[in-house]
Amino acid sequence: MVSGDGSVTSKELFATVGCVLAHTRVACRVCLVVAWLAPSLQAQPMPPALVKVALVQQAEPTVGQTFVGTVMPVRSSMVGSTVEGRVVELAVDEGDAVATGDVLAQLRTDQLQIQLAAAEADLRLYEQTRDELNISIPEEIRQAEARVEAAGAVVKYTQLQLKHAKTLLQRNAVNQDEVEEKESAAVAAGQKYLEVGSALRVVKETAPAKRAQAEARFQAQYEETLRLKDEIAEHTIRAPFDGFVTKEHTEVGQWIAKGGPVVDVVEIRQVDIEVSVPEKTISRLRLGAEARVTIESRSGSSETLPPGKVTAIVPQADIRSRSFPVKVRLDNRSAQGGMLLMPGMFARVHLNLDFGKSGTGIWVPKDAVVLGEGSSTVFVVVEGKAMPVSVQLLRNVGDLVEVRGEVRPGQQVVVEGNERLTPGRPLIIAGEDGASASPPAEEPSE
Repeated sequence: MVSGDGSVTSKELFATVGCVLAHTRVACRVCLVVAWLAPSLQAQPMPPALVKVALVQQAEPTVGQTFVGTVMPVRSSMVGSTVEGRVVELAVDEGDAVATGDVLAQLRTDQLQIQLAAAEADLRLYEQTRDELNISIPEEIRQAEARVEAAGAVVKYTQLQLKHAKTLLQRNAVNQDEVEEKESAAVAAGQKYLEVGSALRVVKETAPAKRAQAEARFQAQYEETLRLKDEIAEHTIRAPFDGFVTKEHTEVGQWIAKGGPVVDVVEIRQVDIEVSVPEKTISRLRLGAEARVTIESRSGSSETLPPGKVTAIVPQADIRSRSFPVKVRLDNRSAQGGMLLMPGMFARVHLNLDFGKSGTGIWVPKDAVVLGEGSSTVFVVVEGKAMPVSVQLLRNVGDLVEVRGEVRPGQQVVVEGNERLTPGRPLIIAGEDGASASPPAEEPSE
């Protein structure tokens, strides 16, 4: 306390000093406790964080999208009759497997069989005529040549007789009548020679035509037999390809008009899965792209089938849905020889999409990026610890982001558990004992 004249009494002074000393002793004790605990606090390690990681990629990401599609047969045919007739046999039932050329149905062919028998008889007759001509014409030519040769010899003989008679007439050894008789014989011999020579030319000139006519008659009749055989064959309806019968359109005893349906046949050893792809996605799809097909198994779980390929992209969109039909083809045969899919079933098709840029960028999953105020960070796993790296975001494709920064392909980046990481914190990687976990299979939204 201060006295009225401003001086301090000794009692008050000692009381003040005692209070200061008491506070000083408490403060010193606190400082001594803090100094004693400081080494132990600094030596306490941070607990490891449980995280999931993915690899940094240097390639164009494979981004996919799943669509619901309908299983369709590769080929489907309503097999009809090319002729009219009555069904006398229906050789298949619905559900039967058929091979190419198997008989599906038989129409009545009795009248055609009678016509074919008559045509084949005529064919044999024309064949015999042709063969006889081939034998007789050369013989006729040889006989005609022989007659020409004989006529030539007679001409020579009569000419010699005439010449000898004229010589004797000059000697008055014969009379004029005998000479004229020899002249008449020589003229007759010459005419005969001309006659047989003309006959030989006719035989030779007409021989090719006769042969051709005989051959033409034979060929015409042969074609007639082929026509009848083909018409008979048309009365046997056969399977156009390997497949299964799905529907019967006729029965035994029914009359079928020309072009009338008999059965439906589908080929399902390979199947097409038709999906509708939106217009904003169709430009990213390429022919030949691999597709993953899944169906629901009998137990209710999803079953992945052997991969298929995009075989058709129909360039005509549905006006109402603005989507394009796409066909994915895959082998439908199971290891046991049965069929995996049946037409009309639905399946999910995962299509790989192409974003049309060369694969030289650095890509990380979206979940690896920690956004801050004006900056972006990814945590890279270095010697089992989390090390932050600042990156620049370039573009995203699906659930992957192209970044620029001090990250390298093959490094591990944290994709789960990175929200509360601090630099240098030890990590426990989920999925495998210290090994990298594969990036999660994500799909882009529509």
